Amino acid sequence: MTDKRCMRILLGVTGGIAAYKSPDLVRRLRERGAEVQVVMTEGARQFVTPLTFQAVSGREVRDSLWDAGAEAAMGHIELARWADVVLVAPATAEFIAKLAQGRADDLLATLCVATASPVSIAPAMNQQMWANPATQSNVATLRGRGITVLGPGSGDQACGETGEGRMLEPAELAASVLDSLSGSRPLAGCRVVVTAGPTRERIDPVRFISNRSSGKMGYAVAQAAREAGAEVVLVSGPVSLPTPAGVTRIDVESARQMHDAVHAALAGADIYIGAAAIADYEPASVAEDKIKKYSDTMTLELIRAPDILASVAALPARPFVVGFAAETRDVEQNARSKLENKRLDMIAANRVGDGIAFDQDENSLLLLWSGGREELATCGKLELARKLVGRIAELRAGTTRAKADNVVRVRR
Repeated sequence: MTDKRCMRILLGVTGGIAAYKSPDLVRRLRERGAEVQVVMTEGARQFVTPLTFQAVSGREVRDSLWDAGAEAAMGHIELARWADVVLVAPATAEFIAKLAQGRADDLLATLCVATASPVSIAPAMNQQMWANPATQSNVATLRGRGITVLGPGSGDQACGETGEGRMLEPAELAASVLDSLSGSRPLAGCRVVVTAGPTRERIDPVRFISNRSSGKMGYAVAQAAREAGAEVVLVSGPVSLPTPAGVTRIDVESARQMHDAVHAALAGADIYIGAAAIADYEPASVAEDKIKKYSDTMTLELIRAPDILASVAALPARPFVVGFAAETRDVEQNARSKLENKRLDMIAANRVGDGIAFDQDENSLLLLWSGGREELATCGKLELARKLVGRIAELRAGTTRAKADNVVRVRR
């Protein structure tokens, strides 16, 4: 568990009237032992001065990508790595739209794009702006990416209207952020190997057998494990996704290549999470040249591809092994069978099919382990991955303690 006294909070302040509450938020965070670095937008400077934030935070305020002194050493990247969490309070409708678009045209937006740490926003705006479909769509997009949305509250607004759109009070925001972080690095010191994406099994130089996996869930798991403090190695099939910050990525194509890469990466690994959609079968032979269309039918002989999950679970000194099961029917029955037959420590199962899970930004999971069961409701894949990693950390810790107790009893 991470000590709250060591928490590093990067507080982004944008140009809304609620910015007058942000100095008090800094004070509340520091009262609870956090270090706070304030980053202001140009609009925020119209409401509160940098000197105010410097006085309450004890740190010089950052507000520009074009600070020659700070950026000589790539200061924005340094800040992005420094933070345990990025909190934007207030977050205006404009900044929420910018974040949803992935823009990086000022220091704060760039930090939000560049950080591997959790990002939270506290919306603050007129009630009609909050209700606007464009704003709601942007907020849904951010939630789907795993960004935490704190509030807004409801009540009287500076414009004289009443409704949803008020920024949550500083004490409530400080408690929400720091309490959520109190156990946010449960995998510190662990080495985690994650697989993600599909595999491609070649038929000839231009054709292959594959599946519809986008890799999004596996990449989210890798990011969540890294956020939880682990050293993460991601063995990835062919996908069009950026590597999560701080994660070591190994690209492969076939099931056999993934098998070899996984076993090479397992040295010293504490946890293995097999989220990849690995081919069950591969062509018995691969044609040297492109197969021509000579007849109306063609028979393709397939043989079993390596079962990576089973091979890892069968190792004498195995890590904590987590499998995935994507099923079109009888999800729990099939997943439980896989859990038992392959001697896994946990399995994460979900239903897949047209419009379900594949190529989607949201997912749900059924977690099964010996003597346990938990359903994780539909949410953004990164948020879901964080919940999964949290449960893995808890179960692994319990397993480790049980093994240690057993060793003590045997010695006695």
